[in-house]
Parts: sequence; structure tokens; C-alpha cells
Amino acid sequence: MSTKRRRDYYDEDDNNDEEYENDAVFANGGKSLKVEVDLSLLEALEKSQSQNKNAVEVVDLKTLKKLVLSFERKLKDNIEARLKYPNQPDRFADSEIDLHDDLHKLSILAGAPELYPDLVNLNAIPSILNLLAHDNTDIAVDVVQLLQDLTDPDVFEDDEESDEPARVLVDALVENNVLELLVQNLQRLNDSDPDEMAAVYSTLTTVENLVEVKPAVAEMVCERTKLLKWLLGKIKVREFDSNKQYASEILAILLQNSAANQRRVGQMNGVDVVLQAVAMYKSKDPKSLDEEEMVENLFDCLCCLLMPLENKERFVKAEGVELMIIIMKQKKSAYSSAIRALDFAMTKYPPACERFVDVLGLKTAFAAFMGKIPVNKKNKKERYQEEGSRRERLLSKFVENECEKIDRLMELYMRYSDRVKTETERLNHLELDDLEMDEEEKYNRKLESGLYTLQLIAVILGHIWCSEHPYMRARIELLLKQQKLTNKDVKDILQEYHDNIGDLDGPEEKERAQAKIQKFISAF
Repeated sequence: MSTKRRRDYYDEDDNNDEEYENDAVFANGGKSLKVEVDLSLLEALEKSQSQNKNAVEVVDLKTLKKLVLSFERKLKDNIEARLKYPNQPDRFADSEIDLHDDLHKLSILAGAPELYPDLVNLNAIPSILNLLAHDNTDIAVDVVQLLQDLTDPDVFEDDEESDEPARVLVDALVENNVLELLVQNLQRLNDSDPDEMAAVYSTLTTVENLVEVKPAVAEMVCERTKLLKWLLGKIKVREFDSNKQYASEILAILLQNSAANQRRVGQMNGVDVVLQAVAMYKSKDPKSLDEEEMVENLFDCLCCLLMPLENKERFVKAEGVELMIIIMKQKKSAYSSAIRALDFAMTKYPPACERFVDVLGLKTAFAAFMGKIPVNKKNKKERYQEEGSRRERLLSKFVENECEKIDRLMELYMRYSDRVKTETERLNHLELDDLEMDEEEKYNRKLESGLYTLQLIAVILGHIWCSEHPYMRARIELLLKQQKLTNKDVKDILQEYHDNIGDLDGPEEKERAQAKIQKFISAF
């Protein structure tokens, strides 16, 4: 049917009572006059009104001053009404509706971030932030939404000059206790209320926005507030929801670049809390993509927490090594994340390595190394083996099944060696094309192409070679010969690794690491 519907007729004596939608009836000398109505014109009118309603108002300094002045008046009216009629909500309800409207109007400033310094200079920030403690949580929720809009990263451009207004605003917010007020308000919000649940999400978004503009906020918010306690409490809840997911993400952001926060969470029993959270997925997979992302966030938190030495100790005491091995054996989606966590836990921490060997982690690790995900076998119990030293038990894994692990190691060696060779040839061609590239940049490019993995494989070969086990040495030499390689090729990889060991962990650690690699080079 055409959207343009026409009904034209004049009828003096028709007694038909049928009514038609969109007809206009006029009285005209006793006659009922039904006139044509063009629905396309009505649609155009509605569209025009909608566009006018959504039209973007030009925001300049004059507009800003009007908005702030109106807001301050509405705030004053609300304060006076509440003081005058504290026990009669109906007497101050209108003033709160007006205040609500003016807070929404201020969000238009997000379209003109260049005016943020003027907003600060007009001293509106303290008045806005004080409303986070307003008795009416709806008003506090309005403020949270306003702060989220004003600090949204999409508002700012990438260049330094465009970021300056954002920094001015964030500095003013922090100086006026935005972090403390946001977290205090967060603690009184109820997740069972849809509006307040949305406000929780907006609060976390605002914290993330503040950290993005001013990275120092990551440590400030943990020093000055109880946000970490709230986040840990949130991820302990068994039921999954969007705010639990976001809490895990914010916790990961706060931990990723801050040793102080990592230690602080460790002291709050955070390692055990995160382990309990990931343990929920030891024998089941997440049910949605959002839940899957949350599990990844939780493992990111765990890996960050395992940076300080004292947290590695807490991880071992909380039986984190055993939990990661269980997760690997269950062959669920968290399999690779558990391997990553173990890597962080055992790096430069021998007690974790010893525990890993003692609880039969080698069997699970080598299954992963060989590309085999272990299959569960019911009613099969394993006992911890006590025979032999841990090192002997590790090396014996490379001998079993006719040295299949060494075969796999050499397979990986050749794969990454070919990748590095291809990248080296590409870089040499670039130099021929007069594109300048210093040695450091070339080395970094090769690392990205797989050189670092190749170096680690060479280090493992060095450990095996230094065991002086004749069978394993013979196997390595045979495999090298089959690929038309010699011990010198492995030595060259080790030498390059030796020469580029940095002193990030101090000169003593650098010297110790280089001495170990030099031992492998000499042995080859």
C-alpha cells in the first residue's frame, strides 16, 4: 500500500458510521466534510521536529557561562528546599528534577573539550563533584554519567595539544577528590537496581578514562580509596554479570604497570582471591564471549600479581601451581592461560619450579610441548614421585620414547630459524634500497620475527648438552647433521643472545646470566 493514502468525498446524507484513521472531520453548514490527508507530509513534519529536537547546539564560552550559572542556581534552590523542608520530599522534588535536567544539559560540553579549562576556571568542578554525595542517588548517578561523558577518550584527539584540556580537567577533578567521592558513591550503589547497576559500570568507565588521561591515577585511586577491596569483592561473586567482567578488567589495568599496586593487592590476600575466581573455570568453559573475556582478565591479573617475589611465594603457598596443572589437565579454554601463569610464577623463583616438578607438572608440561592436550582418565590416581633429583627427572623426559622431545625441540628450532633467516634477508634487501636502519632496530625486528623464541630453544639445547648425557648429545648432533647444520650454528645463536643480555635486573644478574650462557657456548 502506498504511504500516501487519499480519501476524497463529500457526503451530505450518508449515515455510514465507519470512521477512518487520519481523516479530518469539519462541520460545514451541517455537512460532514472528510478531507484528504497526505501521510508523507505528516512523516516529513515528524522527521523535521525530531531533527530540531536533536539539533546540536553550538557551544561557546557564552553558552558555557549560561549553563554553569543555571546549574549553580538550580543547585542553590535544591539545597535551600532540602534545608527548609527536610521531611517533606514533595516540597523539594521539583528542585531536584530541575537539577537533574541541568546536569544533563552540562553533558553537551563533551562536544567542546577546548572549553574544559574555562569550566575549571568558573569553579564549577567542586559543585558538580559534591553532588556525588547527594542524598538522592539519582542525582549522584547523573553526575557519574556526566563525568563519564566529559572524560570519554573519543572526545579527545591524539595529538599533544588536544590532550591538554583533558589534562586540565582531570587534574582539577583529582584535586577536588573525585576518586574518593566516586568510590564512596560506588559502595552505596545496589546492583539489583538496573539504574544503579548502570551507574556502577559508568563509575568504572570513568576511572578507566581518568587513568588513560593521567596514568598516575592508577596508583592514586588505590592509595586514597577502597576501590581495590571493592574490585576483589566483586570478582569473588560466583554469578557472572557485565559489572563483574568490567571489575576484572579495571583490576588488570590497575595492576599492569604498578609494582606498588601488585604488592598492595598481594597484602590484601588478592592472590588467593584471584585463584579462587579462576578455579571456577577449572572444569568448565565460559558460556559467552563476555565471560570468556572476563576469564582472560582474571589471568592477566594473576600474571601481573606474580611479578613481585613475595606474591610468587603466596601463589605457591595457596597451591596455585597445583591449580594451574589441574586446569591444564582438564583441557578447557583456560589451558593456555594456565601455562602463562605458571611461566610468570616460576620465572626467577626456584621454589615454584621445585613444586612444579614435585607435583608431576613435567608430564603435563611436556604433553603441551609435544602438542598433545592431556585427556582425562577416570579412576586414575597419580602419586607424587620422590625418586631422583628434580633435574634428573626433568632431563629424563628428553630421553624417554627415543628422545621424541629432542626431536620436537629441533623441529621448533628449524621452524624459527627459517623465520629469522627470511627476516634477515628482507632487512638486507631494505638496506640495499638505501633505507637506513641501525643495528639495534635490525635486532628488534629479528626478535619480533621469532629470534627470541629461537634463542630460548638454543638455551634449552645448551642445558641438555651440558648434562653430558651421551645419548642426548648424539641425538642432537644427528638432527643437526640431517639439517646440514653443526654445533657452531647453535653457538652463534647463543653468542648473539649472550651479547644482548640487558642489565634491567642489575649488573650482577646480567653477569650471572651471561656466565651461564658462556658455559653453554664453551660446551658446544
